[in-house]
Amino acid sequence: MMKHFAFLNSNKLNNNSTKDNTMNSLFTLHNLDTKIEDLIRRTPSLGSKRDALIEKWQELRDQKLNIMITGATGCGKSSTINALFNMDAATMTEVAKVGVGVDPQTMDITKYEIGNMVLWDSPGLGDGKDADLRHSKYIIDMLYERDENGKPLIDLVLVILDGSTRDLGTSYELINKVIIPNLGDDKEQRILVAINQADMAMKGRNWDYESNCPAPALVEYLEDKCLSVRRRILEGTGVDVTPIYYSAGYKEDGQDQGRPYNLAKLLYFILMHIPAEKRVVAALNANQNTEMWQDNDSEDYGSKIKLSLKDAITTSLKGAALGALVGSTFGPVGTAIGTVAGAVIGFIGGLFG
Repeated sequence: MMKHFAFLNSNKLNNNSTKDNTMNSLFTLHNLDTKIEDLIRRTPSLGSKRDALIEKWQELRDQKLNIMITGATGCGKSSTINALFNMDAATMTEVAKVGVGVDPQTMDITKYEIGNMVLWDSPGLGDGKDADLRHSKYIIDMLYERDENGKPLIDLVLVILDGSTRDLGTSYELINKVIIPNLGDDKEQRILVAINQADMAMKGRNWDYESNCPAPALVEYLEDKCLSVRRRILEGTGVDVTPIYYSAGYKEDGQDQGRPYNLAKLLYFILMHIPAEKRVVAALNANQNTEMWQDNDSEDYGSKIKLSLKDAITTSLKGAALGALVGSTFGPVGTAIGTVAGAVIGFIGGLFG
């Protein structure tokens, strides 16, 4: 059963403003396609190359992106999904239900579709032996599923850890015994480990709530935690991952919504872990609220995100132009590629400053 999906958490943005932003975003996206086609058609001397570039842009825009998001109960998957993506434009499909413990409560395995992006929200481990076996089987089956081109359906597995606890044994079991052994090729590229609730590490001490960032002592603690997680995964699997830490910013029901921290960093890492030709899909479906992206560490992730998109668009369009039109001059094609990349960056850039 399909239904419109707003925010998972009761601490959500104003409904009216969110819906207005979503409608404006979708309307602008329609205009973006028209603008890009017009830009390509107005580029002089393209000739037969024009249609090839327009076709390649539409191919980029229509790519299917699948991200699985998993983690132990309480790690903040729902908060992260809400913070990262434009969930007010999503539809939700119930995939399965599983029982938890002796007195089962329903836990949905859900599929969220936002345009051409699909988010698979899968429970992790830690809900009892029987439930863990079901969850593990579901994750493994999904990792072996193929798309219409014979490639793995799941482009990226985002594993979220709870930064407020020292006990990550269940998470290591999920990563080391369930996910990584079944990732196939490019294991390091297809998994991203992110530590949520950085503001609650060290029991909430050493967090600067006014500036919304960790104090130096907490930075050191979180960096050590990332190194420890990296080492444990490497020792257990031989796969070297680079964990990052962040805070999704959403609080418990009844509390005010907090400000995310390092969310732009998390999005940047997601973009760099998915196939380059699918980055546009993820970026176009990012949360339209600019406040979500403001607070990060000292790196300029807005510029990094824009550069990653520019590189992806340029490489894809250039490959199409040169591959299909051997022997032609690249000058006007290069101009058209630049206009396409610039239009997309201009559309998305305002979110990240």
